[in-house]
Amino acid sequence: MNLLELRGLTRAFGSLKAADGIDLDLAEGTALGIIGPNGAGKTTLFNLIAGDLAPDAGTIRFAGADITAMPTHRRCAAGIARTYQIPHPFENLTVFENLLVGAVYGAGKPERAVVDACAAVLRQTGLIERANRRAGTLTLLERKRLELARALATGPRLLLLDEIAGGLTEGECRALVETVKSIRAGGITIVWIEHIVHALLAVVERLVVLDFGRKIAEGEPLAVMNSPEVREIYMGIAA
Repeated sequence: MNLLELRGLTRAFGSLKAADGIDLDLAEGTALGIIGPNGAGKTTLFNLIAGDLAPDAGTIRFAGADITAMPTHRRCAAGIARTYQIPHPFENLTVFENLLVGAVYGAGKPERAVVDACAAVLRQTGLIERANRRAGTLTLLERKRLELARALATGPRLLLLDEIAGGLTEGECRALVETVKSIRAGGITIVWIEHIVHALLAVVERLVVLDFGRKIAEGEPLAVMNSPEVREIYMGIAA
């Protein structure tokens, strides 16, 4: 069964089509990577799926239900969570309190019911020793981990990762990849936008390439990366 289905998804900003009739099927429990040059429409696609933007045309189905017109908070409660390229934690709250906000207000659960789950997420994301630190004192890697942990605290079925490895050192990136692998092993469906392609290839089983809002390639990751059209458009290598 497909957890997510996009049909003809379109969104324009003036004369620029950031999403141009995108069709996509995503089976539950799988991991999909999305790549493309800057301005290809990758984050716009996430904004449409999460409800931060409304499409001009097309439909979005999640777990069999049409959510095209569903508001963002209801999509979150239904099981769609996302991270953002630049982490913006509640800096004056502790790391643990940041997760409680996600669990209580994102998932709509009482605080007493989510304390143990939030602690488990902190352990999974390597933040348990930072639980009582103010979020504003964290390093970049720790902020990235907190961005991921806050999304997980909502109890998602679908996790949208937007360039979560950006700005990290090679060692930090490897550590984060291991965390994402553990999340996938827990059964959560993942869609990951990333410019650090080797990080994607370590996790995803399918790759989609966007360019000017259009899907230009989709399939097994290595086969997609070796496509002449992808090499020319994404990597600047003549076909």
